[in-house]
Amino acid sequence: MTSNTTPSLAEALAAGTLVLDGGMSNQLESAGHDLSDELWSARLLAERPEAITEAHLAYFEAGADVAITSSYQATFEGFAKRGMDHEEAARLLTLSVELARGAAAQAHAKGVTRPLWVAASVGPYGAMLADGSEYRGRYGLTVAELEAFHRPRLEVLAAAGPDVLALETVPDTDEATALLRAVRGLGVPAWLSYTVSGDRTRAGQPLEEAFALAADADEVIAVGVNCCAPEDVHAAVETSARVTGKPVVVYPNSGETWDAEARSWDGRSTFTAAQVTGWREAGARLIGGCCRVGPEAIASIAGTLGAGA
Repeated sequence: MTSNTTPSLAEALAAGTLVLDGGMSNQLESAGHDLSDELWSARLLAERPEAITEAHLAYFEAGADVAITSSYQATFEGFAKRGMDHEEAARLLTLSVELARGAAAQAHAKGVTRPLWVAASVGPYGAMLADGSEYRGRYGLTVAELEAFHRPRLEVLAAAGPDVLALETVPDTDEATALLRAVRGLGVPAWLSYTVSGDRTRAGQPLEEAFALAADADEVIAVGVNCCAPEDVHAAVETSARVTGKPVVVYPNSGETWDAEARSWDGRSTFTAAQVTGWREAGARLIGGCCRVGPEAIASIAGTLGAGA
């Protein structure tokens, strides 16, 4: 957890705007690691944990204030497919938080003087399936079944002592409801971030309805969107700020599109650091990038936000 001399993340958001990191997989692939695997970057928790620390450090040095852990695709079910028992899976989930903390310590040792925070990533049920269904939602499970899936992992991550739980890339309101139930009583704040298309969740629900679910959730300190087109962000920020009254979190993709059959990215990046000024004016307080957004872009965002502070 944060020290006595470091403000909580909620306090820091009340005081200004913070910079999130960029895509973990983007940075790992740039460093030469093969992520063509159902566990994605979570595989490296077991095989190359030092690579994850290096990726976090690159973002901290680029200007990120908050690192999102490599636990997005880390689940008991996913690790079990690899023959890992519950104890080993829990160790790797805990390790994801420890590696981000270690990277923050290294950044401070190398001269970074600002406070640094750690967000424990909690990906959607579809991330465990590794079939792209987190971009569709509606898995055929009840809210109770989704809550039962998420709660054990959330308990382990919360016990590891992150500053916040990042409930991210959520495709629909059913899963959001399940996650909001699952974080109750854990003693760690959370943010809720939907993946969206236009003005709706990936499952097609209006964002006003989706954001409203978190408006009265005391555990939730920020609400917003991630893993979406940059062009979809501004309207979502305005809606979230109006509906929830909470700080808004945004970290879109680069703007390129993923071709699932070819397993490659198409198009060009439409993400520019200049866009973040408008997002901040609309209510965004946690701003970073998701897929295909690397340290160079995060450095540009940090520079833009710093210049406008």
